Amino acid sequence: MPEKALECTALSKQFENVQALKRVSLSLAAGEILAIVGPSGCGKTTLLRLIAGFERPDSGEIELFGRCAAGAHTFIPPEQRGVGMVFQDYALFPHLNVQQNVSFGLHRLQAAERAQRTAEVLQLVGLGDYTARYPHELSGGERQRVALARALAPRPGLLLLDEPFSSLDADLRIQMRQEVRELLKRLGITAVFVTHDQEEALAMGDRLAVLNCGRLEQMGTPETVFHQPQTRFVAEFMGQADFIPGRVTAHGIQTEIGMLPQRVDLPPGEWVELALRADDINFQPCETASSRIVARQFKGASILYRLELPSGRVLHSEQPHTRILPAGIPVEVFPDAGHDLACFYRGKALQEESGRRMPAAAP
Repeated sequence: MPEKALECTALSKQFENVQALKRVSLSLAAGEILAIVGPSGCGKTTLLRLIAGFERPDSGEIELFGRCAAGAHTFIPPEQRGVGMVFQDYALFPHLNVQQNVSFGLHRLQAAERAQRTAEVLQLVGLGDYTARYPHELSGGERQRVALARALAPRPGLLLLDEPFSSLDADLRIQMRQEVRELLKRLGITAVFVTHDQEEALAMGDRLAVLNCGRLEQMGTPETVFHQPQTRFVAEFMGQADFIPGRVTAHGIQTEIGMLPQRVDLPPGEWVELALRADDINFQPCETASSRIVARQFKGASILYRLELPSGRVLHSEQPHTRILPAGIPVEVFPDAGHDLACFYRGKALQEESGRRMPAAAP
């Protein structure tokens, strides 16, 4: 088994009246990239700062490569943890050139060795010819590469990245995350990557940790977290799901948009809530239908339709960019997922939600 690089056990942290982290436990094997994702204020950066040693946990423990870095009676300062950090705003020294910025943390090395290591990491990030430039002479992507080179220069056992691409434009952001991931995997570097962008988390991480209000909602591979969300929050956050109630029957789950031949371990008559993403829903124009298109959004390669059901619920359907239909026309809406949908038990209270009609369920 690969060496365990990071082990966080029941980490909690409070700032005044805000509980930033609530007994968060997770682990990371050497060479893995962990993407921590969640909305603003969920505790992502706090967790990163605890791992780096910039904050002390109120309770819980942190182990780095088998050594206790923080606990009830232990606290190793940041400079002794062997952890590198890439900040959201790069944190470059404006009065130092690229070479000086990168070599700043290598003061313990002899001058020749420091120069050699600086040249090596600048070559790694594609900035070997930029040594004499200053931060204001660089593009956003180039500044990000300098920040990455500076973090890699001391050969950290663990690299932490706090939303490093958030200030880049969309195309450069995609390019940079591809380059950084390839570089980290090529060098075998263990990394924790924080982002609020779901697509970025799915692209960067070998595993994902989804945080919500200071709690760890789910951790697993990107495929597992996306396709098998364990909570309603994860289903909604990782893929912008819509939700529709359904009643369990002997033949599947009866919903407002039809019967889903999906089996669940619940007796007939129980109520559940199903998560539907835009690629799970289809529709056809039908003059006698009670649902209708209320809006469409052109997205280039596809069109996102907003469909209003008789109950007033709105579902989204992603369609090819060539399928252009006007708002206002009646449509028949039906599930078209090709796989089981994420399903959450809600009990009979769901049946009584204000004025939302459901078709009669089959026995």
